[in-house]
Amino acid sequence: MTIKSLQNNAVELLKKLISTPSISGDEDKTAVILVDFLKTNGVEKVNRQDNNVWALNKYYDEDKPTVLFNSHHDTVKVNPGYTRDPFSPDVEDGILYGLGSNDAGGPAVSLLSTFLYYYEKQDLKYNIMVAITAEEENSGPHCIVSLLPNLPDFEFAIVGEPTQMQMAIAEKGLMVLEGFAPGKAGHAAREEGDNAIYNAIKDIAWFQNYEFAKESKVLGKVKMSVTQIEAGKQHNVVPATCKYVVDVRSTEDYTNYEILDVIKKNTVSKINARSIRFNPSFIPEEHPIVQSGLKLGRKPYGSPTLSDQAFISQPSLKMGPGDSARSHTADEYIKISEIHEGIELYIKIVGEVVK
Repeated sequence: MTIKSLQNNAVELLKKLISTPSISGDEDKTAVILVDFLKTNGVEKVNRQDNNVWALNKYYDEDKPTVLFNSHHDTVKVNPGYTRDPFSPDVEDGILYGLGSNDAGGPAVSLLSTFLYYYEKQDLKYNIMVAITAEEENSGPHCIVSLLPNLPDFEFAIVGEPTQMQMAIAEKGLMVLEGFAPGKAGHAAREEGDNAIYNAIKDIAWFQNYEFAKESKVLGKVKMSVTQIEAGKQHNVVPATCKYVVDVRSTEDYTNYEILDVIKKNTVSKINARSIRFNPSFIPEEHPIVQSGLKLGRKPYGSPTLSDQAFISQPSLKMGPGDSARSHTADEYIKISEIHEGIELYIKIVGEVVK
């Protein structure tokens, strides 16, 4: 199969995906399209778990290491600012419009094309596995987390997200914490009670000023931001409780649990973790897949946005056609030239490692 035919087929597949609604948690119809696409293009065994679709190269060998290609086929809900039909894959001046075209339809079809390019090739150093997964946008119960335990072991992964085909070699993790500052109710006019707001202020000041000792060369500092606060019901009553929410962006230098432990030791509030499973990701610049990208002029950087990388414990590189700035925006689009370039670059970068 020629690269040109792969590029053309990828654009046609993306048009089908755009025209088929696949809001996160409701991707059944696009899963069918993906299974049919792989089978039509000669993949002998296509696996489906819930709405996650995956396959192995034809000459898969258990004795060889494996690389995973992963992207997602679900989308966010339609942005109310759309001026176009979000499910109409219109092409104007080389631009393909539609919900999910950029995030992450373009990367998904480009990785699928790269998988097909190598599917029937023998004597590769690596096996190649592709998994186009569901519920990435809402981190639902049937997202990649549910699939990973059932996949063959793999050594590293390429995660397809719109990065302008630059290399996100690190990605910040996320924790959402709830703080409950203690207090005791009392009349505001008298010297009564223990004001929970004042106790919360002490902890909030700690969140504002504390700096973790380690600073990532790629991702910078661990960042903690108090983003919500709630306390008091009456103007004349000292509040007994004060609740606040903290957004924590972690780096590869600390696990989320290590950061949480530091927070609990330095605050008087009761700290509950609303969400802790989005771990930071990192792949060394010395890794062969990163070195391959560097040879082709790709630039490494640290990504502030989350992806399914957060659930992959193996080294992973986030890279794909499109632009992250377009994700979740009204009138989302991707340039057809970006898909063509993405396929060519994926094939070259992967080839340096697997051949």
